[in-house]
Amino acid sequence: MTQPTTRLHLPLKFLERPARDDVREPWLLVLLHGVGSNEGDLFGLAPMMPTRFHVLSLRAPNVLAPDAYAWFQFHVAADGRRTTDKVQERESRFLVGELAATACEQLGIPPGRTVVGGFSQGGIMSLSLLLTQPARLRAAMVWHSRLLPEVQPDLAPAEALAGKALWISHGAADNVIPPAAAQHAREFVASLPVALSGADFPGGHEIRPAELEQSVAWLAGLAAQEGPPA
Repeated sequence: MTQPTTRLHLPLKFLERPARDDVREPWLLVLLHGVGSNEGDLFGLAPMMPTRFHVLSLRAPNVLAPDAYAWFQFHVAADGRRTTDKVQERESRFLVGELAATACEQLGIPPGRTVVGGFSQGGIMSLSLLLTQPARLRAAMVWHSRLLPEVQPDLAPAEALAGKALWISHGAADNVIPPAAAQHAREFVASLPVALSGADFPGGHEIRPAELEQSVAWLAGLAAQEGPPA
């Protein structure tokens, strides 16, 4: 399928689906894939997303193999301990924040109508971006992910998160990132002035139809809310 002509000029490869032509105040949804995948993965969900959203699916900057990319690399030791490449994580987080701001400017969409969402490692990045750079977006949509302890020193002040929204969903039988990781993230966010939504769903490390349906409904409800576009 041929990509439509775009007015976006961004430092990462991407796929996009514009908002419906007659939408007067479009929103922006930036999608971030999981480790070892690429921009085509979550872009397959674009037709299901609310037509009020301009959907932008990004390719991560770190190459693992042909057509396989990562926002950051990590190592899991024999005892289960994870070691994250902190430099790659910070660079990718900064890059996604800058890219979201650039896309907003080029599309004429304010940060207050911007959502960053992702699956697995892409969800990690989405959650991290909301908690560390909340001025760049309105909300984050997090599928099957975790809160990185490495980002906690960079957290924005709690008052900067007032009015933000967050969706966290997970698979009840996820054996890649355990459900306890999602629960930990929810408990952490519960002390912040963030509107938290989402639930655990049957299944493993994958987005099942019911989870997708409720995620899309959350997005549509978010876009339907009245409020300033700042």
